[in-house]
Amino acid sequence: MKIQKLNSGGSGEQVMKEAKKQGGLNAEIQSRIGHQLRAMYDDVVRQGVPDRFVELIRKLDEAEASPQLRNAGDKNDGGE
Repeated sequence: MKIQKLNSGGSGEQVMKEAKKQGGLNAEIQSRIGHQLRAMYDDVVRQGVPDRFVELIRKLDEAEASPQLRNAGDKNDGGE
């Protein structure tokens, strides 16, 4: 079984070559890759967003909203 080769020290390159010969990865291999990717990225997702990025996003949102508020105020002041 290809997955056993990969897990038992078999070459990942070897598995990929075999998969290409067969026209792609079978469902079992795709499932295994999906589980491994989810396991790796779940840790990243659980870490959350660092405070410095939250603050940066807040500042960017404020800067983006400010010109819109000013433009809305200019339309009211100049149009009357």
